Amino acid sequence: MAAQPQPQPQPHQIDERKEEEELKYLEFVQLATMQALMQCVVLYAYAKERAGPLKAGVDTVEEAVKTVVGPVYDRFHLVPGEVLKYADRKVGELDSHLPSNVKKVSSQARSVVSEVRRDGVSAFAKTVYSKYEATAEQCAVSAWRKLNQLPLFPQVANVVLPKAAYCTDKYNQAVLFSAQKGFRLSAYLPLVPTHKIAQLFSAN
Repeated sequence: MAAQPQPQPQPHQIDERKEEEELKYLEFVQLATMQALMQCVVLYAYAKERAGPLKAGVDTVEEAVKTVVGPVYDRFHLVPGEVLKYADRKVGELDSHLPSNVKKVSSQARSVVSEVRRDGVSAFAKTVYSKYEATAEQCAVSAWRKLNQLPLFPQVANVVLPKAAYCTDKYNQAVLFSAQKGFRLSAYLPLVPTHKIAQLFSAN
């Protein structure tokens, strides 16, 4: 007896399923989680590659973790996605009850997410940095002036600041050294603009 062909889903059914699977409000959570996981995977692979004599131990621990966690993962790996879909639906239900200013913030957050997706995180970070750098500097100077009016703060600052400057200088040197050695991780570590900070606060 010949097997009967399975009915093929209609295009509108496929679209409905796809629409159900897509998140409307909490997509940024999913994207951020995936981005964080990818960074962790890259960092883990990098650390494992550079483990040297500990590599055999790392492999042993990794196999043990896979053995223990594997069955649990196989059973529950869909749960976070389902919880996120449920939360997304609930947010959709709440959307009609929210005030307009909250909806405005939500739409701004969505536009930020789409901009990050389009241009990448580093381009977005540069845009934000260039937009708000002057404002942040003014706020920092204003806060510094207010703090200097507190009793004992100037004395504490005189003790702490040289140590902080020393540590910052060592950090910058380490980042530059790792960049010269070709470590990819150094591309993600920003340098602290110590000269600019010193100029900013000495002028005020």
